[in-house]
Amino acid sequence: MCGIFGYCNYLVERSRGEIVDTLVEGLQRLEYRGYDSTGIAIDGDEPDSTLIYRQIGKVSALIKEIESKNPNRDVTFVSHCGIAHTRWATHGEPKQINCHPQRSDPNNDFVIVHNGIITNFRELKTLLQNKGYKFESDTDTECIAKLFKHIYDTNLTNGVELDFHELTKLVLLELEGSYGLLCKSSHYPGEVIATRKGSPLLIGVKSERKLKVDFVDVEFADENIGQPETPLVENNNALSTKQRNFTEQQGESTLLPIAANEFNLRHSQSRAFLSEDGAPNPIEFFLSSDASSVVKHTKKVLFLEDDDIAHIYDGELHIHRSRREVGASMTRSIQTLEMELAQIMKGPYTHFMQKEIFEQPESTFNTMRGRIDFDNNSVMLGGLKAWLPAIRRARRIIMIACGTSYHSCLGTRAIFEELSEIPVSVELASDFLDRKSPVFRDDICVFVSQSGETADTMLALNYCLERGALTVGIVNAVGSSISRVTHCGVHINAGPEIGVASTKAYTSQYIALVMLALSLSDDRVSKVERRKEIIQGLKRIPGQIKQVLNLESRIKELCDKELKDQKSLLLLGRGYQFASALEGALKIKEISYMHSEGVLAGELKHGVLALVDEDLPIIAFGTRDSLFPKVVSSIEQVTARKGKPIIICNENDEVWKKKCDKINLVKLEVPQTVDCLQGLLNIIPLQLMSYWLAVNKGIDVDFPRNLAKSVTVE
Repeated sequence: MCGIFGYCNYLVERSRGEIVDTLVEGLQRLEYRGYDSTGIAIDGDEPDSTLIYRQIGKVSALIKEIESKNPNRDVTFVSHCGIAHTRWATHGEPKQINCHPQRSDPNNDFVIVHNGIITNFRELKTLLQNKGYKFESDTDTECIAKLFKHIYDTNLTNGVELDFHELTKLVLLELEGSYGLLCKSSHYPGEVIATRKGSPLLIGVKSERKLKVDFVDVEFADENIGQPETPLVENNNALSTKQRNFTEQQGESTLLPIAANEFNLRHSQSRAFLSEDGAPNPIEFFLSSDASSVVKHTKKVLFLEDDDIAHIYDGELHIHRSRREVGASMTRSIQTLEMELAQIMKGPYTHFMQKEIFEQPESTFNTMRGRIDFDNNSVMLGGLKAWLPAIRRARRIIMIACGTSYHSCLGTRAIFEELSEIPVSVELASDFLDRKSPVFRDDICVFVSQSGETADTMLALNYCLERGALTVGIVNAVGSSISRVTHCGVHINAGPEIGVASTKAYTSQYIALVMLALSLSDDRVSKVERRKEIIQGLKRIPGQIKQVLNLESRIKELCDKELKDQKSLLLLGRGYQFASALEGALKIKEISYMHSEGVLAGELKHGVLALVDEDLPIIAFGTRDSLFPKVVSSIEQVTARKGKPIIICNENDEVWKKKCDKINLVKLEVPQTVDCLQGLLNIIPLQLMSYWLAVNKGIDVDFPRNLAKSVTVE
């Protein structure tokens, strides 16, 4: 929900101005993740001092704040660590004191940037206030910074100077909830800690020399010397329940300090960063919650997993964990990003959303590229091939998602049931968890998410894994949590999506789900002709989307006239188009702040018809499929009550030509395709409509109020 960025240089000479520019530019790439306040922390002019710059508003406001403070940009650092943050408020309203980085004390001993929610922060705050700590902000993050200082000072008093990652382990033992965080400290100059639990975090590596190996070893505490997970504090009153339990098991009434030399000696070297001649490597590290902010600098990235503690110092990256899990990977691979910088630049477009709408001919083709053989009418999903027999044996398929991803599941549910003949239920992740819905080992749970980090979807995924269900991920972000945790899945390959309102990810998710349904039915002779029809329909989709995009000028005119100054809007759809109605309504709500509601046309008589009059704008999906006569009937009920709906229909449809001529209705014509794919074309006019409604109101389309791109908090 917030954007995190960090930069560390080691034996690479950089001026303070260059460091600040790198941090600020990283935030600009992450601004879509949160844009109500921003901040950075860098080294000061005095030894072991830290400067913090924070401001409410967007990154442009932070730039002005830094300029007003006029830091010496010419100071040169051979080694330096800086951290930065762009915030989407969860605790405390947007004001300067609540901006990140948050600090432990006026001396800035420990400085934190954090994405997520600490659920026990009130208890921690009470504990720390009782210890004499004064709080400046309303955030949960400030508790983390003060907890770092409290545990550090307590152990120092006892004669124990902890290594930075060991200190972090003790802090994390006290935290409940989700977090992705970076920490820098004046007590550990030139070092930075990165750790995550439920929030994304990755590390980019840039070095002139080739790394010796393309992975980083996971390091574990030596279980034979002391207990590195044990918090070293004054007495049991300051300990969490699980720490007291540990103490009681050891038969101690208080925890004794561990010998000072057991933690402040570093015994390990990271194999990836060893040089041939033993000399240290000049190197730069880029830490971020999204690869889009790193790709300009390097394509070599490492994705952290939950509970990893990454410790960067002396030009090396070390990854620590508290304990060994059976079957868990002992390394973290350094991967090569396929993302190009050009993909995340606006180019000739005014907004990212507009760019992403017009990228859909290409993004939908990329989703199918290499996976569909149009000549032989076959589908091959490499990430699912070995799992298809197990999926076909399922008792039921449960699709679990949120928001736009939920609508893509809803839009493809019918074709899943038709082709696989397996019952399919579609669930909103939050409601699925609230109900504690029964899940069995012969269920298949499909998790759909653009970011692969959606908090509610991740919680639902863990819930299903605990119950032994086979899990399938449909995600856009390579290396995301859902893509790593699910048993198998499909990357939709839509490319980076920066605009908060999802457009191209929706159409690519839709196609990926249709391809999954096709794969499940490739052993059914009775479905051969139907599969062939759908596959050939998919072949035409990119070109047909390009045709629909030509409606932009017509849609802009509608927004300027018929829909101008309207306060509410109804969208009617039935069958496959009910999902289109819901998704179109969501887009209009998200971007233009106009009340809009997607309505199942079959339910029109059960209450909704009372709203219809000559003033209420209505958009109705009247494209051809098996339910076409029923849809026509529903629209006639609207026109009989003086409603004048805008009809989205197929090109040259005689039925609508006659009706529109008779009662002067407005229509938007889209190409005709296979019934189960028509929603891919029908949604494009609604995406354009939401965009132009917002632009006409002067709304910042890419950054709608109160919303963020990746919802990583519950």
